[in-house]
Amino acid sequence: MDIREEIIYLGKKMVKEVLVASTWGNISGRVGPNQIYITPSGMEYESLEVEDITLIDLNGNVLEGKRKPSSEFQLHCEIYKAREDVQGIVHTHSKCASAFAVVQKPIPPLIEDMVQVVGGEVSVAQYALPGTKELATNAVWALGSKGAVLLANHGVVGVGYNLQEAYKACLLVEKTAHIYVAASCLGKPCSLSTKDVQWMRQAYLTTYGQK
Repeated sequence: MDIREEIIYLGKKMVKEVLVASTWGNISGRVGPNQIYITPSGMEYESLEVEDITLIDLNGNVLEGKRKPSSEFQLHCEIYKAREDVQGIVHTHSKCASAFAVVQKPIPPLIEDMVQVVGGEVSVAQYALPGTKELATNAVWALGSKGAVLLANHGVVGVGYNLQEAYKACLLVEKTAHIYVAASCLGKPCSLSTKDVQWMRQAYLTTYGQK
């Protein structure tokens, strides 16, 4: 599948799975050391065609396409600059994870699948206005080497070695946020130990799946 087709497919999927509403959220995929394809600004995912996905460099210059890139292009570009391992980025506004972002509370490492993909606790980036370089800088700092980060009063960013992995990170962050809230009604949620998180993350990266 062409990476632009994959971006469109995941955009439609995240609307269907209620990770975003309408035109919000954004997706990008790396196509070279310094180039990415990214969703356009303010367009419904259901209406997107391959030609609507814009090619930009990591300074935000449009190299190909007739559409204005996502208003969060700086967020994507700065993450790619900081993380050579990242090949795909998905930004969602899912409800329960966004609740954590609103109270600016990290999501603890509660569930095995989430820590395998994300690498531990999901930290919260300090608030900055959307679409700004400050937001991008704050997100990079809070993300570190992990697979996801919360943007204060905003949403979730998932990253991965491909687009599917970035999308998976967003799904698992939302799932874990739901589990935390439900578990809190029953008692105090128990986090996994740092040692166990590190072991599972390493196992996931090296032995999980058809490697």
